[in-house]
Amino acid sequence: MDVTYNFSAGPAAFIPGVVADICDAMTCGGAETEYGSDAYRALYTETADELRALVGIPQNYRIIFMPGGSSVQYSAVPMNLLTARRCADYVISGKLSKSACLEAKKYGDIAIAASSAGANPVFSTVPETKRADFRPDADYVHICFNNPIYGTKFHYIPDVGNLPLVADMTACLLSEPVDVSKFGVIYADGMTNIGAPGMSVVIIREDLLGNARADIPAHMNYKLLSEGEGGCPPALLLMMAKRVFEKTASVGGLEEMKRRNERKACLLYDYFDTMSYYTAPIDRKCRSMTNIVFVTGDAALDRKFVTEARECGLTNLMGDPSVGGMRASLYNSMPYEGVEALLSFMRKFSMENPKF
Repeated sequence: MDVTYNFSAGPAAFIPGVVADICDAMTCGGAETEYGSDAYRALYTETADELRALVGIPQNYRIIFMPGGSSVQYSAVPMNLLTARRCADYVISGKLSKSACLEAKKYGDIAIAASSAGANPVFSTVPETKRADFRPDADYVHICFNNPIYGTKFHYIPDVGNLPLVADMTACLLSEPVDVSKFGVIYADGMTNIGAPGMSVVIIREDLLGNARADIPAHMNYKLLSEGEGGCPPALLLMMAKRVFEKTASVGGLEEMKRRNERKACLLYDYFDTMSYYTAPIDRKCRSMTNIVFVTGDAALDRKFVTEARECGLTNLMGDPSVGGMRASLYNSMPYEGVEALLSFMRKFSMENPKF
């Protein structure tokens, strides 16, 4: 195979054309734009405006671009949102939401409102919640909307009443339309659909600003950051994100991304549902479009699959070590042809490696 397809859960492959565009910009010195300069502030504002238009973010929400990945937000969220009550509820649907919960416990009274850790296999579904599961005096409720390690996604938006709902959308932001008004905060690592590893985006409702702890580092203070103070990502990362937003909008926006992503995911899920060689060991109603986890049922065979797939130009298919098996991440940058190539290899592998 002459073409290589990157199925990594992150960093994802770049959208075709973005790298060339950025290289052109770098030759003009754009990536060296100085922090605090008029040119940098203009780039920051233009990037935020592109994202606002693409996602349909209401005007009463601020958009913040921050250095670092989503794990920075595990601390930033409680440090910014916990009020004098200092309590928040977390829904645990996988390793990432568990990590976020453990970090938040350093700053307040953090309760697990619901968890799918007891599912069989573990975290093979997302918890079903109701309003009564959440403490009425909680400062916020936190969820991981798409779980890239286990291949699940919330098929509903939890009813949290008047509580702010905080969602880690690292693996799914820009993959489909989202009603931002249903959330108090949305954050996402730039290494997936945004195409800018080393940067994260925070979308926050304005009334949630201003509650940060007195000892919060300036580079994590949402209010300061929303006002252009405290710290900003390099111009290069903003340029990359801005170009991705522009290209996504130019091909039809998030409705088109949803159509493409569903088509790619269905190609694999339909195969799993009609054949027995591979299985996707998760609740069907919670299937992720962007991170598809599957196994043969034989760990040695899974390892052989990953090795031979890599030799055929299908890279980064190994599942997370905590889960095993395989994982195909189908972010916006993954073309339909890449999924067809994977499916062709899967069929060939199953014929050459029969299970008895």
